[in-house]
Amino acid sequence: MHAIIKELASGIGVAAAALGCVIVAGPPAAADGKWCNNSVCIETYDSGDYLGRVEVSVVNTNGPHRISARVWTTNGWSARTKAEDVAKFRTYRDQAYPQRHFPGGTRLCAEGFRDGESVGLACVTITN
Repeated sequence: MHAIIKELASGIGVAAAALGCVIVAGPPAAADGKWCNNSVCIETYDSGDYLGRVEVSVVNTNGPHRISARVWTTNGWSARTKAEDVAKFRTYRDQAYPQRHFPGGTRLCAEGFRDGESVGLACVTITN
């Protein structure tokens, strides 16, 4: 019985990992999902073409750094996140709040900065 449960758990883990790869790699989105590029991820929590909250995460490296991010869309909305001193091997997270609908085809992007230098640019296209 233990072997069957172990095999079932392993299969579920493989399926979850495969699904995670699809979510990360699938750039067109209906405003709900997570997309990453290098050390930066952008995550949305809404459905359709409405974006209420966007979370940006920036992975820090082997030393303390001042981390910040900029979030924007191709139709003119933009916001800067707070700058924060982050210890080594920690992930910085902050949110931006567009709280509006965006036309289909709008690109949502987030760029992360470590001590003022860009460490990644994650983008996704909003679809209806």
